[in-house]
Formats: sequence, C-alpha cells, structure tokens
Amino acid sequence: MIRKVFKDLGKESEIRESDLRSVLRKKALNGPLDILAVLKKEISRVELNLQKIDQYYRQNLRFSQRLSDRIAEVGGSWTFIISFFVFLVIWMIINGIILVNRPFDPYPFILLNLILSTLAAVQAPIILMSQNRAAKRDQARMEIDLEKDLRDLHVDQGSHEILLELRKDMDLVKKKIGLK
Repeated sequence: MIRKVFKDLGKESEIRESDLRSVLRKKALNGPLDILAVLKKEISRVELNLQKIDQYYRQNLRFSQRLSDRIAEVGGSWTFIISFFVFLVIWMIINGIILVNRPFDPYPFILLNLILSTLAAVQAPIILMSQNRAAKRDQARMEIDLEKDLRDLHVDQGSHEILLELRKDMDLVKKKIGLK
C-alpha cells in the first residue's frame, strides 16, 4: 500500500547495514561522523512521509466522503450524545406531560422510535465508511513506522558490530602495549 502512495520511498529512505558501514568508513577517512545529524535527517524523512500520507488520504475527497467524515466526527462526540439525550427528554416531556390531551406522539412514542431507528440505520454505514478510510490511512502510517523501526534495527545492529570491532581493536592495542 505504501509503495502505491510513495513510489520512491524505498530508494531514498532505506538504510541497510552495509550502507551504514560504508558511510561510517567514508566518514572515518574524511573526518568525524555526526551520527545525530544522520538520525535527525532520518526522523525528518519519516515525519515528512507521515505528512504525505495524511495529505494523500485527505486530498480529492468527494463530497460524500467529506460528509461521512463530518458525520462520524459529530456523531461520535459527547456534544452529540448529550444534545440528543436532551432532545429525547424534551420530546418525552412535550408528548407525555405538556400535550396530555392531544400529543402528536402518544406514550409508546412510536414516531420517536421510528426516528431513532432511521437515524441509526443511516448513521451506522456512514460512520463505517469514514472509519474504513481512517483505517487505510492508519495502516499506511503503521507500514511507514515499521519501515522506520526496521531501519533503526539495522542502524543499531551496525553500530553494535562497529563497537565490537572497536573493542577487538582496543584489545589488540592493549596486548601490543602490554596492558593485558
């Protein structure tokens, strides 16, 4: 899925262990390596890719998709729940207490039940459509996070191997100067 969105993602942002070693060896010849700068650059790339994913899934939305996102946003809020609860209480007070002689929806509140059922029947699939789009976007973000985690593991493994090589070199130096 990510490859569809970003065709060049793998080319520019994958760091393999062999790449790390070659970069470290080149930098060792040319001067000190600023590991923090390399990591900051990688973090910037990941953040940029996450922003691109959000833009990709928010651009060119049809009116119905924007509407379903808005309905899901409003329908899943406490404001909607509380205001709808207030509406129900007012409906019951008007029909059960105020209009006792001629209520437009007498006690079992059949009209109110019809309204609630219709609202639920229409609102549920609309919210599901919005959630499906959000799930696709979240899946793409998780795939980028996984790629980043794998790159981090390769960096950690390469760093660990470099440290082990340095330790061996230090042991050899110690033996040569007679410290061990």
